[in-house]
Amino acid sequence: MAVDVLTFGCRLNTYESEVIKREAGAAGLDALEGGAIVVNTCAVTAEAVRQARQAIRKARRENPNARIIVTGCAAQTEPGTFDAMDEVDLVLGNEEKLKAQSYRALPEFGVNQFEKVRVNDIMEVRETASHMVEAIEGRARAFVQVQNGCDHRCTFCIIPYGRGNSRSVPMGAVVDQVRKLVENGYAEVVLTGVDLTSFGADLPGSPRLGKLVRTILKNIPELRRLRLSSIDSIEADAELMAALAEEERLMPHLHLSLQAGDDMILKRMKRRHLRSDSIRFCEEVRRLRPDVVFGADIIAGFPTETEEMFQNSLRIVDECGLTHLHVFPYSPRQGTPAARMPQVSREVAKERAGRLREVGDRAYRNHLALLTGTRQRILVEKEGLGRTEGFTLATVPMGTPGEIIDAHIAGHDGERLVAALHQAA
Repeated sequence: MAVDVLTFGCRLNTYESEVIKREAGAAGLDALEGGAIVVNTCAVTAEAVRQARQAIRKARRENPNARIIVTGCAAQTEPGTFDAMDEVDLVLGNEEKLKAQSYRALPEFGVNQFEKVRVNDIMEVRETASHMVEAIEGRARAFVQVQNGCDHRCTFCIIPYGRGNSRSVPMGAVVDQVRKLVENGYAEVVLTGVDLTSFGADLPGSPRLGKLVRTILKNIPELRRLRLSSIDSIEADAELMAALAEEERLMPHLHLSLQAGDDMILKRMKRRHLRSDSIRFCEEVRRLRPDVVFGADIIAGFPTETEEMFQNSLRIVDECGLTHLHVFPYSPRQGTPAARMPQVSREVAKERAGRLREVGDRAYRNHLALLTGTRQRILVEKEGLGRTEGFTLATVPMGTPGEIIDAHIAGHDGERLVAALHQAA
């Protein structure tokens, strides 16, 4: 019986879930009577933790004899929460979850004085190992971890305490991983990390993300599409900017960690950029790569946020030309400085998040309208659905998952493009 992994949160978690399946299987969990379920949690919001707890209870109801192991960022930051759940058999930290020996701690393997919680100090971890994966189950594109952890301490964010300090995977190991995935049939690879643009600072010679991108594209000419996950624009290096301008195989889609559009809120968040920096960055990238599509994370209702401050976040959607918005009503995380600041009411935060989503939806529909009548190269994700190079969702009449097709955009339905008259790319 295969190990079942329930994944919450980011692309890095998706990648690590593949490692978990392999390592838990190597430990023998796939041979357990009743099976095993690993819940790979997210801690970015209180809602994410609530959803994980809900999934654990459901998993226990539906699988009364299974062994349930909880890991991921929420397990790392608040292990006591899951230790207190009768449904949970084992709690593993983010470093422990990637090692087969951690799963051998279950009582079935004869370990004496069984410890339900195995969560070590993530801040003591100094390296990020390269975990070679053959494929990403159920995915038409593959994710590759190139970095983990974060050295910054934004006042709202609990993730550094779940992931530890920033550490990078050596470039050679990344190239080997990407090459293996391309050999296994993947046309698109996404580079992932907690703070992707901090890549390389801890490696010999301190290579930057731009150098890694150039190295991958140079050494793996058969890779058709390389994509970046979320980046911090203030850390974008000159070689990365040049690669965006010159490398057609580097996809014209950047998801920015903006978080807010008001300078005072950005300072209280302890971000390292101002709203003018974000606007200037988007203008410069658009000059270098006119077809670029921007997404962004924005928090509504951060502590002390006034209506005037919030209006600046609304305006930055148009000023940066944002298309794909991830909007979060502020969620206080215990142990972070922002949780101790004067809070905006939950109702106001949710209402502002709703208004921000409306602005984002309008920008997205305008984006769909602008693409109508154009030709787009679309990676088919599953039957009838794919994404353009700019990561815009599209319905497609043909194509198998993982195939890139050349399509005419006949229109849109308000949520996705409608592609027609395609031919093999």
